[in-house]
Amino acid sequence: MERSNELERDGAIEVAKYMALAARTAPKTCGIDNIEVAAINDRPTKKKLAEKMKELSKKENRPSLERDANLIEDSPAIIVIGVKSNPAGLNCGFCGYTTCAELRKTKGICAYNSIDLGIAIDSAAGIANSFHADNRVMYSIGRACLDLKIFSQTVKQALGIPLSVTGKNPFFDRK
Repeated sequence: MERSNELERDGAIEVAKYMALAARTAPKTCGIDNIEVAAINDRPTKKKLAEKMKELSKKENRPSLERDANLIEDSPAIIVIGVKSNPAGLNCGFCGYTTCAELRKTKGICAYNSIDLGIAIDSAAGIANSFHADNRVMYSIGRACLDLKIFSQTVKQALGIPLSVTGKNPFFDRK
């Protein structure tokens, strides 16, 4: 027999898998797949992530990172989605440079890469919502994951979505 806690944790991990699927299949600029997805569902990695968030909070005087670190420790699963810096080749100027070649020289980030990350995050969060798993998109998780080198070197932006299965969503009404 399984109890509620075990069922809910297993359910959250299963939802995280579907979230990864949704992020992967989300529409992307010119069909170029620059997305990387990671799931954090083990205590040691969550602890390492929370510690990095707290370190960044103190180092950069960003109290919200410590607040978020305290919230994710009880999360059964955290999906982190990153996007590689890879100009789309459209020479659109949205990044502030006239051409993609100019952007590459600065090692800047293509506006379309950021858009693709947003679409992937929205797709993943939509899956969590469909399963009624409490969640919230957090830049703080992505920021720490970049420092922890969770992704390949070419990933320059990331966002995280922690999941919660409790009576009230802990990621809202934050102090």
